[in-house]
Order: sequence, then C-alpha cells, then structure tokens
Amino acid sequence: MQLQLLVERQLKLGMLASFGGPWGILDAGKASLGAVTRGADRAKVDAAWDAAVSSTRPSEWQVAAENPQVRMLARRISEAAEEAARLDAEIAALLAEEATYGRLLTVPGIGPRTASELVISVDISDFPDHEHLASYCGIAPRNRQSGTSLSLVCASRQVNKRLKSLLVFSCNSLVRSSCRFGGYYRRCRERGMCHGEAQKATARKRLKVIYAIMRDKVPYSA
Repeated sequence: MQLQLLVERQLKLGMLASFGGPWGILDAGKASLGAVTRGADRAKVDAAWDAAVSSTRPSEWQVAAENPQVRMLARRISEAAEEAARLDAEIAALLAEEATYGRLLTVPGIGPRTASELVISVDISDFPDHEHLASYCGIAPRNRQSGTSLSLVCASRQVNKRLKSLLVFSCNSLVRSSCRFGGYYRRCRERGMCHGEAQKATARKRLKVIYAIMRDKVPYSA
C-alpha cells in the first residue's frame, strides 16, 4: 500500500512537472499525457483528464502564469522527495543491525522512516506504560478537571511532533488493510468518527503494540 501511494504521487508530480497545471495538461493532449503516465492506473488518469476537461478554463494570461509555477513546484517537491528517500535509505542501512528497528518493521504500517524515528527518539525505559509513550508522541488526550467535572481535551503540546506525524499518517496505509488495525479503523468510521479521528485512534491502538514490542524485545504477532 505504501509503495502504491508512492508510485501514484510520483506519477502526479511527473504530470505536473511536464505540463504544468490542468490547462497545460489539456493543451498537451491526451496522447502526451498517456506517454508520461505509461504504466499507471488508466482509470485514474482518465478521471483526471475528464475533471480537467469539465472545468471552466481561466483567462489565457492566468494559464500562462500558472503553468511555469506548477512545473517549478512539482520539480522541487520531486527533488525533496528523492532526497528524503535517500536519507531514509542511509538511516535504514545504519540501523539494519539494530534489533528493535527490525522488530518495529514487523508492525503493520510501520516503515523504515517511522521505525528509525522511534529507535532514535524513544528510550522505552523512560516510559512506565504505553499511555506515557502516547502522551510523548502527542496521540493521547489530556485530562482537564474543573470542579467535579472531567473532560478530555487535546494532547499536550510538549510532544515529539515529528513522531506524532509519522505515527498518525502512516495509518493511511492501513485504511483498506485486512489486518487488525485496518479493521479497527473501519469500526471507528462506522461509529461516526471522521477520517482524522479514526486515524489518530488507530495510531493510539497500534502504539500499545509498539510499546510492548520495544519493552519486551519481541517482534509483532497478529
């Protein structure tokens, strides 16, 4: 799933870097679009083309101004993504012999970037339970008490924001997964949670497993 998302992102960036915005794509023609997106899901390419065709075209000076900017931004994003991938590969190579890193990679949805950040940022002996780890990662609600009432509010701001982002957004790869966390995400949605809430709830659920793996030095077991 993560590989599929990466491929789709690179194809979109390739389109934008080659043609600019949607009007640049239309002006280039469908045959040119097909050549750039060869090997991609044709249904998605056709849907993108149809969406551009059905949109109202702005003035020609707007089109002329937009296309170069879109091409420049797409190239920069692609270059940044390639550099990030290179750094991820270097970190993964350095941690290849680290046992905890290898165990974390057995958890559904946890890739090299998230696993390396957990290994680098977390000394599991500093956390007496998974709730303390969840608080550090910014995915545990914080209690606020006023008089006799107790309410749950947002997580504390004293968190590792990079780790929070990695843990939450890596759950995107679980949305359609058949694993236990994919099923948990879908049950959250069925209970009325929006995608972001269900995503964060799934991240909290999975963090309990991550905590146990790091504490007990064992791989994931479904």
